[in-house]
Amino acid sequence: MLKINKELILSILKFGLTGLSGMVVDFGTTWLLREKAKWNQYLANTCGFSLAVINNYIINRYWTFHSQHNWLPEFGRFVLFSVVGLLLNNLFLYLFYEKGGIKFYYSKALAILLVFVWNFLTNWLFNFH
Repeated sequence: MLKINKELILSILKFGLTGLSGMVVDFGTTWLLREKAKWNQYLANTCGFSLAVINNYIINRYWTFHSQHNWLPEFGRFVLFSVVGLLLNNLFLYLFYEKGGIKFYYSKALAILLVFVWNFLTNWLFNFH
């Protein structure tokens, strides 16, 4: 069972703030590539998400979780969890936008919120602890 304490709440808040910075990277890159460069929206989404993953790993490693572990296997796990998150992100984006008729960027925001739960739990439980 998940024990909720001040340290966990602080980690969730820091992870969330880190996620917000990643969201700026993600949305900015996606917008630039989709709207200005006229790339396919899913390719643009993948690029935005990938740059956000790198941003988020660095911040979470040093600020959120204060990791002292070897960075390479830790980054590998972070990327693995993020790739699953990316698949979930694109699935939710497809379901909300293509099937649900919700505007693209609203769909993207909903997908990010849902994938946040996956990302935090996998990294908190299996990567940084």
